[in-house]
Amino acid sequence: MERGTGTSGGDSLPEGLGGAIRETADAIAALLDGATDTTAPVPGLEWTVGETAAHLALANGLMADLAAGRERPYGDGTPQGIAAANARSLAEFTERGAGPLAAMLVEQTDTFLAAVDRAAADAAAADGPAVDGPATDGAARRTLVTPLGPMDQDVLAAYLLTHMLGHGYDLARGLRRPHMIDERRVGLCLPFLKTAMPRIAVASTLTARYTLRIRGGAAFGVTFTDGAVEVLPGPPERSDCTILTEPVAFLLIALGRLGPWQAMGRGAVLAWGRKPWLALRFPLQFEAP
Repeated sequence: MERGTGTSGGDSLPEGLGGAIRETADAIAALLDGATDTTAPVPGLEWTVGETAAHLALANGLMADLAAGRERPYGDGTPQGIAAANARSLAEFTERGAGPLAAMLVEQTDTFLAAVDRAAADAAAADGPAVDGPATDGAARRTLVTPLGPMDQDVLAAYLLTHMLGHGYDLARGLRRPHMIDERRVGLCLPFLKTAMPRIAVASTLTARYTLRIRGGAAFGVTFTDGAVEVLPGPPERSDCTILTEPVAFLLIALGRLGPWQAMGRGAVLAWGRKPWLALRFPLQFEAP
């Protein structure tokens, strides 16, 4: 696996991921810079701008602790449990000022990136050089317990990026500013999104085989067998439905910020195959936390 380079932390993560995390935190801080009314509502959320920013700052602190190997129970792994944990944390943490929250967000992002690099260095020192090859990547294999179940450090970093992009988009809408989601960042979110799909699936009896293609990027498979979800590294044999999605729309649909009909109306989603009508059912099989 190629690894990133740079001086801002996260060098031990897959190439580009550490930089994207840092850039996204800076972009969100820039959004908040100069925001004088953090009581403004955020379209599509029950939170205000200040509450959304507070949630982001708290979440980045949680992720930093997880990356450092600290246990931080948060909800019960279900979207409802995570929502309840979010409500409790916001009730206990009362800061809503744009400046302090932006600074906290950036600081916790730096702490997260430092923690993943430190864990990688510790793992490399513990593993030592392999006899017939390079040192094993112990940090990436380290299993961490997260609000959405166990995952390794690289997937946790993709989780952090996905979470920041989702709420960064919310803040951009609330503040009437451009968002920071782009094709490159969406591609870096995919390891988390693939890991999360089976964990956020709703009860269903659907049996179908999908090929998901992101325009200009990856293609992978998702199958349902009586509702049970499996994510495949490539397209399944005899796919029932192929869905081609523009990258930004893909992430917004995955995060529940954009409906499939809206996306199709914008020309951001195309579907074909033996059963193209199944495209509309696909996003309904998941409940974003």
